[in-house]
Amino acid sequence: MTADTTPRKRHTGRWIAVGIIGVIVLALLAAIGWYFLRVNPSLQQVETIETAFPEESLRPTVEPVEGNAPVNVLLLGSDSRATDGSLLTGLGDRADTILVAHIPPDRETVQIMSIMRDSWVEIPGHPGMRKVNAALALGGVPLMVQTVEGIIDQRIDHVAVIDFEGFKGLTTALGGVTLQNDIAFEQNGHSFPAGEITVEGDAALAYVRARYPFSDGDYQRAHNQRALLRGAIEQLMTRENLTNPDRLAGIFATVSPHMAMTDTLSLPVGVQLATQMAQLDSSRVQTFTMPTLGTGMEGSQSVVYVNWDGVEQIREAFDAESMTSFQPAPER
Repeated sequence: MTADTTPRKRHTGRWIAVGIIGVIVLALLAAIGWYFLRVNPSLQQVETIETAFPEESLRPTVEPVEGNAPVNVLLLGSDSRATDGSLLTGLGDRADTILVAHIPPDRETVQIMSIMRDSWVEIPGHPGMRKVNAALALGGVPLMVQTVEGIIDQRIDHVAVIDFEGFKGLTTALGGVTLQNDIAFEQNGHSFPAGEITVEGDAALAYVRARYPFSDGDYQRAHNQRALLRGAIEQLMTRENLTNPDRLAGIFATVSPHMAMTDTLSLPVGVQLATQMAQLDSSRVQTFTMPTLGTGMEGSQSVVYVNWDGVEQIREAFDAESMTSFQPAPER
């Protein structure tokens, strides 16, 4: 997914969860309001994505609106950092995470949609169908943005990239993340019993990367990732955190060296969003996977087929003033 960087290697880690760091940061910005001013020094450690958007003529049109416009943030996660220290170079030609965080005009909810990296879609400018992740190899971040914009039929306003070290640091800084685990399993020497569990660091990574222990593979993995995401947001939203600006600043300082963002996500933009969303709590953060019809084979490739009727419902919902009553279609 990087047009402005040199790919380093083909990533073998097929996990989506590291990208939730970006989601957590968004939730953090929305929750802390004026405390955000305290984390400004940490922003200096965030790498800037210099080229992230396609040409204007290739993007959805923007109609004039009164009041707030919807905000869409594309979150890309990687399990690798280049030897030159650049997170973007380490992203290479693949991402382990593709998430869209959508904030409706009424600012009363946040919807976080994960796009499975093997989703079988059209890549603009390239005939035929390909996995959505191929957009990175074919045209870098700008082509990935253009592809996702075509899926949601709205503009991406900001882009953020996160690596797995930031994810590990966040779960540890939070003192662990408590979640509800549906299916007992083991992964990489870690045991995860069914019921309420707490994970952090390497155990948290093992939890969200696991797919082979499950009969439905990536689908259960996506479910587990959303369970951890929900737990992390709830942990951030505790009174202990929200009333302690130094603690919040410390959490952000742990994450910021492992992030890259477009300069559109500036301090004034963050403060404005935080002010608009000051009443947001974890119950108003909704997570779901882009509708699919299951998996199949295209030649030698294992792919995920998109439920385009379901996607049309997502487009209509994203185009609405409010999504307080939105319910995503059942997966598969």
